[in-house]
Amino acid sequence: MQTVDEALARLERSRFRSRFRLDEQDRAYIEKHGLDVIERHAADFVAQRLAPAQIPNDGKQTPMRGHPVFKAQHACACCCRGCLSKWYRVEPGRALTAGQQEKIVRLLMAWIRRQLDSG
Repeated sequence: MQTVDEALARLERSRFRSRFRLDEQDRAYIEKHGLDVIERHAADFVAQRLAPAQIPNDGKQTPMRGHPVFKAQHACACCCRGCLSKWYRVEPGRALTAGQQEKIVRLLMAWIRRQLDSG
């Protein structure tokens, strides 16, 4: 099992995943609402859009923009069950456990925090 730092380092080597960045609109949203709210949003998005065993629109459920967490999901390959399977070997067709959901949220928030720290 890889750590958050190992996962982020691996994602950074991906041409597609590494191109995602928070823009000024995302940063303003985070500043306005705070990281605690963003983390709650991340947990909600993961629970609603990734956790179910079967997702009718899998592969299309996460927009590319509109919320900082959406960008984090794409940057971290946590945008759909296909990406979770490919990058993290999460078994398709099974609901995510509470522990798996927590790990995903931790990864998303670590990416967001790194983006904020990088200026």
